[in-house]
Amino acid sequence: MNKLVYFLLFYTLLLQPAISQAQSRSISGQVKDARSRETLSYVTVAIPAADYAVHTDEQGRFRLSLPDSLSRPRLLVSLLGYQPDTIQVSNTEELTIMLKPVLQVDEVVVTGTLRSVSRTESPIPVEVFTPKFFKKNPSPSLFEAVGMINGVRPQLNCNVCNTGDIHINGMEGPYTMVLIDGMPIVSSLSTVYGLSGIPNSIVERLEVVKGPAAALYGSEAMGGIINVITKNPATAPVVSADLMATSWQEYNADLSLKANVGKQAQALLGINYFNYQKPFDKNGDGFTDVALQNRVSVFNKWNFNRKLNRVASLAARYVYEDRWGGQMGWNKSFRGGDQVYGESIYTKRWELIGQYQLPVAEKIMLQFSLNDHNQDSYYGTTSYQAVQRVAFAQVYWDKQWGGHNLLLGSSFRYTYYDDNTPGTATADGLNAPDRKPLPGIYIQDEWRINNHHKLLAGYRYDYDRYHGNIHSPRVAYKWSPDNRHTLRGSFGTGFRVVNLFTEDHAALTGSRKVEILSDLKPEKSYNANLNYVWQVPIGANFINIDATGFYSYFTNKIIGDYNTDPNKIIYDNLSGHAISRGVSLNTTMTFSIPLQVMAGVTFMDVFQMNDEHHTGTLKRSNQLFAPRWSGNFAISYTLPFGCTADFTGQFNGPMRLPLQPEDYRPEYSPAFCIANIQLTQKLPGGIEVYGGVKNLFNFIPKDVFMRAFDPFDKYVNDPVNNPKGYTFDTEYNYASLQGTRLFAGLRYTFLQPSRSRAR
Repeated sequence: MNKLVYFLLFYTLLLQPAISQAQSRSISGQVKDARSRETLSYVTVAIPAADYAVHTDEQGRFRLSLPDSLSRPRLLVSLLGYQPDTIQVSNTEELTIMLKPVLQVDEVVVTGTLRSVSRTESPIPVEVFTPKFFKKNPSPSLFEAVGMINGVRPQLNCNVCNTGDIHINGMEGPYTMVLIDGMPIVSSLSTVYGLSGIPNSIVERLEVVKGPAAALYGSEAMGGIINVITKNPATAPVVSADLMATSWQEYNADLSLKANVGKQAQALLGINYFNYQKPFDKNGDGFTDVALQNRVSVFNKWNFNRKLNRVASLAARYVYEDRWGGQMGWNKSFRGGDQVYGESIYTKRWELIGQYQLPVAEKIMLQFSLNDHNQDSYYGTTSYQAVQRVAFAQVYWDKQWGGHNLLLGSSFRYTYYDDNTPGTATADGLNAPDRKPLPGIYIQDEWRINNHHKLLAGYRYDYDRYHGNIHSPRVAYKWSPDNRHTLRGSFGTGFRVVNLFTEDHAALTGSRKVEILSDLKPEKSYNANLNYVWQVPIGANFINIDATGFYSYFTNKIIGDYNTDPNKIIYDNLSGHAISRGVSLNTTMTFSIPLQVMAGVTFMDVFQMNDEHHTGTLKRSNQLFAPRWSGNFAISYTLPFGCTADFTGQFNGPMRLPLQPEDYRPEYSPAFCIANIQLTQKLPGGIEVYGGVKNLFNFIPKDVFMRAFDPFDKYVNDPVNNPKGYTFDTEYNYASLQGTRLFAGLRYTFLQPSRSRAR
């Protein structure tokens, strides 16, 4: 795999000069942001007189061939979110063009309303993050990268095998729906594996919606949505490569290749390979600090050209991963045995995503996805063998009618799940795979009342054969008195049909057994959000303030009791209610000097009120792994010689952790910050080198494992050396055990400017 990456990179480096020399009479240059001095990609550089244009590559460079009839052409340079500029140039002039950003960047988003709409016009607040943002602190997977987003926290559920999930505003991972190109392709069983295997090189942007979206997306969309939008093969770079290594001997390679297949289609191939095979035990507990991994992911997307620009695309992805963690002396010969403890996971997964616009006068979209997830795991001596297959299809009609944008659709999701646990067995022990058809219909009306007011109303109906009729309404309102102030309010409901064994790693670990007290009912939630955006120009400087208040009320919430019995996790519906409430604040500041500051903080209170013994008295308990406050920051400064310095970090306040009876460890974690620093230098020819330090302050959690020397609990019943009956436990964790490490990498991008008719 590494040889393939290096060969393709070397080949394209040799090929580019030949392509450049073939351009005879031309103009070349680079486009930059006038404030930050950062280069701008995909800028349109047009010659209106000749009626054609090119686009800048990811380093902001362009080369424009000149017609013989033009000696001093006039260029029109434009990019969404920037003031267009007109420039008179000579034939051979090397240009540096500085575009001024406008006060309001109007990205196009799709997640909030299931249709393409400018971000400022959307009645649903949607946060957008591009690869440029994540490059400020590069990581080998999107699972780690989303930790840079305020209010979004990748939670490690086990410091042995390093599986985890994604929390939004303190809500556990099963409440976060992960989409790829709008399809619920990453199911609960594979959230961490799905995000870990997406090649960063094929990601166009991430759209994040915090709050309920069940009215459009159905089950699981209770806490929020992360939608991974992949690149369009028509505009993607011809070649993109990113190679990174760390001082912990982690190696990551991202590669993407674009090809035009005649005049009818464009194809994009993305490959990700991650390898970490050097076990470290720097905290001296006898266990690997980080799980060893060997992962490969291949992604292929096709776009087809059709009449009237109708949409047709097809994408497929395959992921294979071999990961393990455990005692330092473990190898595969100990897999499943009780001599040396290890957690070993083999994952095979494939996915298929497609969308097709029907060839009719109305805009009717057909979308579908299929995925198959096969997991072969051992957690100590506990075997977990699981297969999950999910088929999803939906068709919707998108209709403009006066001031109304109507959306009417129907969807069907079918989930097949089988494993070797009691979760898929009958009372007499026979195997009974879980089959869940979930049909639904939905309607949405986005009403533009006038230039300042917009109202959205939606309703979804689903039918579950076990739980019956499920109703999910929502309403949202946007008021913009001018282009500097926007107020959004929304209310909605959510639901979740649950399979514990696909969602909670704690239910699978070899250190605890699972007990379910009753037939679990589907969870329901009632949610409200209030969002305010204020754009503040101060001379040549600019500040954007984005504040949100959120409140969610849950009934039938499924909770895991870790404390009653240290050898069990006891699941039941909450006899009471649960609440998640808080405020988040995001700020972006750009200055006349090449400095940009992004910072965010979230204050939240996530708790349950439960009648544990059914006495009529509710008792409060704070949600596990939900810090009272958290935040992030990213400070970037561009030096005169083109080098950019990035200082990034995430900080977390104390969070409640699961304890054993009479545990000597503190119930709440300490406040901590994971900070990183990076330097990036852009070089000629589309090359970029970078390097820096991760976990700058070397924060490592303490007392992660209980009785790490006895992982199989062979010597628990020892009243002299273990009078309190402690057992081996891996659930007390809140941060990675990976300390300070160096990293370095190289990126290469070649985007042959694609000609298009100037508009």
